[in-house]
Amino acid sequence: MKPAPKRAPRTERRPRPAEGPLALDRVIHERLRLGILSALVGRSPITFTEMKELLQTTDGNLSIHARKLEEAGYVSCEKSFEGRIPRTAWRLTPNGRRALEKYLDHMEAILAAARGKTPAP
Repeated sequence: MKPAPKRAPRTERRPRPAEGPLALDRVIHERLRLGILSALVGRSPITFTEMKELLQTTDGNLSIHARKLEEAGYVSCEKSFEGRIPRTAWRLTPNGRRALEKYLDHMEAILAAARGKTPAP
């Protein structure tokens, strides 16, 4: 029996950002980040605990994805205390609202093209 060939060490590759007219905003396109932005459109601010329950996710997962949205300028984070209990809440920024609207317009155009329809202006 021949030994299995050795694999080359795995190098970490980051996906290249999509470019061109069909490019989606990679920051928003991730499911949990889209969920965070969508939740904030309806009501803002939302606390960490409320968001965690709404999206049915873990503390760590929510923190990481919310931080990505903060770094992009799509949400703002407010930290305070209620008594001795720390409170984190997020708000949708104007830049975040514009980015989400652009993302949704893009998705509508993709769906219309897939259905063979022209998107509404």
